[in-house]
Formats: sequence, C-alpha cells, structure tokens
Amino acid sequence: MIFKKLKQKSLRKGLDAQLKKRDASGLNAQVKTIGFLVNEAHFQDFEKCYDIFKDLSLQPKDVKVFSYIESKKKLPSLRQNQVQNKDFDWKGNLHNQNAQEFLDRDFDVLVGYYPKKHEILDLLVASSNAKFKVGFYGGDERLFDLLLDVPFQDFSVFKKELKKYLQVLGKIATST
Repeated sequence: MIFKKLKQKSLRKGLDAQLKKRDASGLNAQVKTIGFLVNEAHFQDFEKCYDIFKDLSLQPKDVKVFSYIESKKKLPSLRQNQVQNKDFDWKGNLHNQNAQEFLDRDFDVLVGYYPKKHEILDLLVASSNAKFKVGFYGGDERLFDLLLDVPFQDFSVFKKELKKYLQVLGKIATST
C-alpha cells in the first residue's frame, strides 16, 4: 500500500515535470503522422484507429497505436505496443523500451483515447514528443491542445470531429 501511494505521488510529480518541459514550437505543423494512446479497459478495436489514415490522407505506416492495460492476463501475448502498471517502478519511472520509443517519436498529432483523467496515461501523454495533443472533454486540460466533447465509445463521431477540427486549424487540407 505504501509503495502504491509513493508511486502515485511520483507519477504526479513526473507529470508536472513533463508539462514544464513541453516544447510547443511545432503546434501548427501539418499532420503527417498520428499516434494513439489507448486504454484497453475502455477500447480494444484498434483497427478503427489504424483506419483513420484514409480520412486524414495519410499512409497506413503513419498511424501508430500504443495501449495501456492495467495488468496482463495470464495468457501470453505477442503484442509489443503495450504498457502496464508493472512497467513503472515505485518512483514512477518507465521501464518499457517499446513505450519509450513510442513516446520519443515526433508525432504531429497524439490522441489520448481514454475517457477521463488517468495517472499513467496522463503521464505518457505529457512525456510524448508529439507536437499537438488531442483528448476528450473531462481529461486534464493541461495535457491537451484540443479536447473533444464527443461520446467516447462512438469512434465514427470522434473521427468526424477530429478531422473537422484539424481542417479548421489548418493541420490537414480541406476536402472538396
């Protein structure tokens, strides 16, 4: 129990430190790459995330999805694009090379695809090198440049709104 409290405090401190380090110089960059940080407890249909390349005029290789799962089930998994509680030590330090590589990528847009504040996912979003960050209304507004007030489980509405706002902001070309 004491380690859990220490870990939570360390995660909050890490989040605050990452927010202070944020480089906002690429905020207005055109969208050429997009990443999704997804909470598997709330959403597992990753194909919908990958298919967004069509709507944003990207290549399939330009869309990456990384997920968080509280703890792995006993079944072995070949998935490498996943982070879990045990990947963080009690000091809140991340010990997952694949997750670190995802966070170090300079995505033009990073979507925090989870419905409300979440200690670990919030820290991952804050730690990301992404230029523009999108989340859902109810999330930590310090983390995101755009918060969408759409039903979380309705991916088609989310996709439509994301495209609309990226067009309004001049991050993608307007379709004719």
